[in-house]
Amino acid sequence: MHRRERTGPLKGLRVLDLTRVLAGPTCTQMLGDLGAEVIKIERPGAGDDTRGFAPPSMPGTQESAYFVGVNRNKRSVTLDIASPDGQAIVRQLLAECDILVENFKVGALAKYGLGYEQLHADFPGLIYCSITGFGQTGPYAPRPGYDSLIQAMGGVMSLTGEPEGLPQKVGIPVADLFAGLYGCIGILAALRHRERTGQGQQIDIGMLDTHVAWLANQGMNYLATGENPPRLGNQHPNIVPYQVVPTADGHMVLSIGNDPTFRRFCENFDLAHLLDDPRFATNAARVQNRQLVTDTLTPVMQSHPTGWWVERLEGLKIGCGPINRLSEVFADPHVQARGVVVEMPHAALPDGETVKVIANPVRLSETPVDYRLPPPVLGQHTEEVLSGLLGIEPDAFTALRDKGVV
Repeated sequence: MHRRERTGPLKGLRVLDLTRVLAGPTCTQMLGDLGAEVIKIERPGAGDDTRGFAPPSMPGTQESAYFVGVNRNKRSVTLDIASPDGQAIVRQLLAECDILVENFKVGALAKYGLGYEQLHADFPGLIYCSITGFGQTGPYAPRPGYDSLIQAMGGVMSLTGEPEGLPQKVGIPVADLFAGLYGCIGILAALRHRERTGQGQQIDIGMLDTHVAWLANQGMNYLATGENPPRLGNQHPNIVPYQVVPTADGHMVLSIGNDPTFRRFCENFDLAHLLDDPRFATNAARVQNRQLVTDTLTPVMQSHPTGWWVERLEGLKIGCGPINRLSEVFADPHVQARGVVVEMPHAALPDGETVKVIANPVRLSETPVDYRLPPPVLGQHTEEVLSGLLGIEPDAFTALRDKGVV
């Protein structure tokens, strides 16, 4: 398959990707989207675990939608890193790479001679990003990390769900995604440091650390008061009304972020009398009287359908929006105008047919994201990389394949 020339701000950088599932592949896909060449190392015969996370598969292929979602702009090389030959090839590849990203359990790569301390002396400029559940240090460091486990231990489940219901995890794997994005941020900072000093370094990303970091206002509310914030369902802990409200034909989100906006809302919908009530007059008062505000606004909002409210509230520059299902998200005219879905050819499909992927949201005016390589089939680029980058001859490659190394 013809491969387009790399563009983007990271053009010229090469990444050795020893990650699988979601946190690590999220990080390396971002690097690839920004122009880096990413070589994804996968287990011979099996590959990334998410290749088996189907159904669903992408239409016309056996490729899982999960895998396709976080593995574009990568070349797949199958390699048994548990074998001495495989470890030697990793080291040869690292001589050509700037960055290594891995999400093995703490100490696992060291068993293969591929830990940071083992590599740093030979590759002093290497940026080595480790993404694990609990980081490289601390009493939980040896434990495996899983998204729902981290959401539970990191506190977000205690904040999510109806007040009288069960704690709830977020509907997407946010712990994995945030860890991957923080890993990418750390790599970009380490690249800047290396530009100035020539020194590489290890980046230690723990999913629990990153999860606690994005507790944001709720985490700060606890630090300020020493009190555990309660579950509030779809309400905001610091702003009222900023929540899901019922309408005549369903539900919507009403987001009134400050007192002038609340005044404008009341004056336009026959609620001006509330402004003279001290329980409604300020946001602080509305937070203290949360249930009263909710009970007062509910019949008002139920008097008209969602579309009626959205049209009028948007005209008044009052925050609001429908609660869309994914079919409505991807059909939304603004979402479509922003090009959030990209179609790419795929090796598992006939020429001219494409798979759909969700676009990268980073928009750079001078060095835009480039969608040059579709998510690879397992081992698609093994011979190409080992012969083209390392100069391994065909007979030597055949011998490696016969031994199960590739």
